[in-house]
Amino acid sequence: MIVVFGSLNVDLVTQVERLPGAGETVMGPGYVLHPGGKGANQALAARRAGAEVVLLGAVGLDAFAGIALSLLEADGVDLSHVAQAEAPTGAAFIAVDAAGSNQIVVAAGANALARAEALAGLPLGEGDVLLLQREVPEAECLAGARRMKRAGGRVILNLAPAGPPDEDLLACLDVLVVNEHEALVLAQSLGWPEREPDEIARRCDAGRGIACIVTLGAEGAVGWHGGIRRRLAAPVVAVVDTVAAGDSFTGAFAAALSAGYGFSGALQRGLAAGSLACTVAGAQPSVPRREAIEALVGQSFL
Repeated sequence: MIVVFGSLNVDLVTQVERLPGAGETVMGPGYVLHPGGKGANQALAARRAGAEVVLLGAVGLDAFAGIALSLLEADGVDLSHVAQAEAPTGAAFIAVDAAGSNQIVVAAGANALARAEALAGLPLGEGDVLLLQREVPEAECLAGARRMKRAGGRVILNLAPAGPPDEDLLACLDVLVVNEHEALVLAQSLGWPEREPDEIARRCDAGRGIACIVTLGAEGAVGWHGGIRRRLAAPVVAVVDTVAAGDSFTGAFAAALSAGYGFSGALQRGLAAGSLACTVAGAQPSVPRREAIEALVGQSFL
């Protein structure tokens, strides 16, 4: 079982010719509304990759709550531990340019009231994985991580959005997933001189005992685990937008670990899922399913 403690949002997405600079307004022709949030995206990604998934988090009492939960419910994610809070459902405002790059502003809303106490009611054990991000309170992430470690399970943190991680939370981690920017934030927050993603991941593994993956966009990913380096190129795909590519990677990676794949096999499946997510517009609508992931793994890595 994978337990995801994280955010649930609605995403308002607009296509623009180019992303705005500071103080600049750029017009888009319209917008679409999708379910999103890093926690929800990663829960859906893990579920579509074949895992049994329980999602913990919070939505508001507004009309956006149903939208935020819609695809998760349709795909069979266990939502019985999602709370309803006296706050608006979280929202993300996303601009995507002609090249598929994006800018995102997130309003936390009910996510700021998410609590990890629901983990106490779950039958946790050695085969379970807790998947965390940084769009819900870090103190609650720490409480959840400690509970999972006491039960003998594994904890994965996606350090997104970027920020200095809590030292006590780092001590609970088995795997850390970052992009290039997040890797630099990690190194700077820990006072490390390393600036290359490869070296940051190596030091995290060697110095902290935390397996570390740095996603490199179209260049693939590099990961260090147990002193062994894995470097994989990303499959070549036609990019539509990159929204939820990182979440698809992380969810599929966690699902593969939960299914018994080793670090390299899980990395392959994460890369395939992240690449496939780039070929479809939107966050959760772009999250691929296990059959497509396995087909791309077979074409690209095996």
